[in-house]
Amino acid sequence: MSRIRDALDEKNVKPTTIGGQAVMEGVMMRGKRMYAMAVRKPDQTIELITKPLTPASDKHPIFKLPIIRGVVAFVDSLVIGMRIMTKSAEIAGLDDIEEEDLSPFEKKLQKIFGDKLTDVVMYIAVVIALIVGIGLFFLLPVWLGGFFAPLLGGRTWALGIVEGLLRIIIFLAYVYLISYMKDIQRVFQYHGAEHKTISCYEHQEELTVENVRKYPRLHKRCGTSFLLIVMVVAMLVFMFVRTDVLWLRFASRIVLIPLIAGVSYEIIKWAGRNDNWFVNAISYPGLCLQKVTTREPEDAMIEVAITSMNAVLENEPQTC
Repeated sequence: MSRIRDALDEKNVKPTTIGGQAVMEGVMMRGKRMYAMAVRKPDQTIELITKPLTPASDKHPIFKLPIIRGVVAFVDSLVIGMRIMTKSAEIAGLDDIEEEDLSPFEKKLQKIFGDKLTDVVMYIAVVIALIVGIGLFFLLPVWLGGFFAPLLGGRTWALGIVEGLLRIIIFLAYVYLISYMKDIQRVFQYHGAEHKTISCYEHQEELTVENVRKYPRLHKRCGTSFLLIVMVVAMLVFMFVRTDVLWLRFASRIVLIPLIAGVSYEIIKWAGRNDNWFVNAISYPGLCLQKVTTREPEDAMIEVAITSMNAVLENEPQTC
């Protein structure tokens, strides 16, 4: 409870637009126009990669509009997240595969796509991840909710609530189960290092291992909170889709995903700019879940997070 109170306490805090993501044996910090990823290599040195970013709003003004910008940000984060996760595993030596170990199919793909094979595989992985995510967190609850329909006396709006509760249960069970995986536990430790580093910077303290270590590993503006808000927004939206025809319910869940993602993005963005009892109430469930999705990091992990953060600050010193 004390850690949650510390994360909600925003006195003397200067919020930053810098966000982060834990990767395999490392941390990525993202500014407005660049990101930096620091990864601990097998020889214990730190490799730093920086990449420029072009905001989608610079390409098309429509992407600046509320809701739409949330959908664009979600897709963009998914693609970049998959790319850096793959790259971090490569740097950390977790996916060392010799050419002779490739299957005939993989060798054929390598001949066809050459140096672009990694990008092709990444985009395929993103598509597969979306399909699995939609099936597990949106369609499965619809199917399971159908078993409760006879108990609801024709109140189709109530199916939205039942599905929402099932969706949250499935999501929490998924997070809880993967938290037992050894590699994921280390990612969760880096996740904690990311939060601590951002909090230290927002409290305007020098980024040292000693200073960063004392801050809570929970953070109000975490992507974990975003996912929980998505679940709640989905529940509210689907209450207004009143039909007991299964295929229509499936179709509506898929079609309305962009709207739900966009609305959820606006809520988390608004919460990040405000500090009051209502915002704290919205943030509280996400902070509770972060007690599972973050772990106390080792000092070496904090060092990696600081390296990534400093790289962004060197390029965007006015981010706060």
